[in-house]
Amino acid sequence: MASQSSAQRPITHTASTPAQDPVETVALRVRILNLTAVILPLVGLAAGAYLLWGQGFSWLHLGLMLGMYLLTTLGVTLGFHRLCTHRSFETNAVVKATLGILGSMAVQGPLLRWVATHRRHHQHADDHDDPHSPHQHGSGWWGSLRGLWHAHVGWLLERESPDLSRYVGDLRKDAVLRTVSALFPLWVLLGLLVPTALGGLFTLSWTGALLGFLWGGLARIFLVHHVTWSVNSVCHIWGSRPFASRDESRNNAFFGVLALGEGWHNNHHAFPTSARHGLRWWQFDATYLIIRAMACVGLASNVKVPAPAAVQAKQASNCSQH
Repeated sequence: MASQSSAQRPITHTASTPAQDPVETVALRVRILNLTAVILPLVGLAAGAYLLWGQGFSWLHLGLMLGMYLLTTLGVTLGFHRLCTHRSFETNAVVKATLGILGSMAVQGPLLRWVATHRRHHQHADDHDDPHSPHQHGSGWWGSLRGLWHAHVGWLLERESPDLSRYVGDLRKDAVLRTVSALFPLWVLLGLLVPTALGGLFTLSWTGALLGFLWGGLARIFLVHHVTWSVNSVCHIWGSRPFASRDESRNNAFFGVLALGEGWHNNHHAFPTSARHGLRWWQFDATYLIIRAMACVGLASNVKVPAPAAVQAKQASNCSQH
């Protein structure tokens, strides 16, 4: 595997800083708050769809919402994250631009800013300079609530760090990525217009267009945000830690599926440049499966995956530190 940059290199425990027990490092209070905050919105969305079925929601709207969800989430996981942030594979300019546009439709900020923020997250995972850690926000219930809000959405509303641009010097040299990032508002608008137009065309009505906008646009953005932001919060609170690190990154099977492979977060922090996050056969990683398919048809090359011996060595190292 290619050498990792300082912004991407995971920081593992040494003998002087042993890995702590997850139950001790994350308070029960934080875990309960996080679980409640994650489940209730998803239940609310499902309940709304059920209650409106046949009136303001149908198979068409479900298809628009899930179709746009898959496309824009892949834009984030495949494009923003594994391609642009960690350079875990290479592709051509057309695919690069397409993934960048789809990721921008997820409405999580311009591509370059997203990448810079995530690279900073890896450099400072769960310390005071981590841009979206649920930890380090005070003690007690109020501190826990502040941490959950910050990890989920608050970090997007904060002023950009003055040194953030230093994390994306390599990407600024790429004219395609630079242009995609600069046109972020256009892609957001396009992400709303597409389901609106499809809803109108399929039903030949303005009501269909409005419902396409609501379900394929607004509700879909909410779902994408909630799932991908949960990787920042849930996957630093709930789950297993097969690899030692000084951060609280965890593998969470639920978001391993919903976030198209991103939920295998401890694996990712252990091997940040790996195109594969689900390192075991049973760890479903939809994004990696698509990268493999792309490689088979010549759309992806130089796909980085850790050697089995390297994975075993890190796991053995983790066991020896406990």
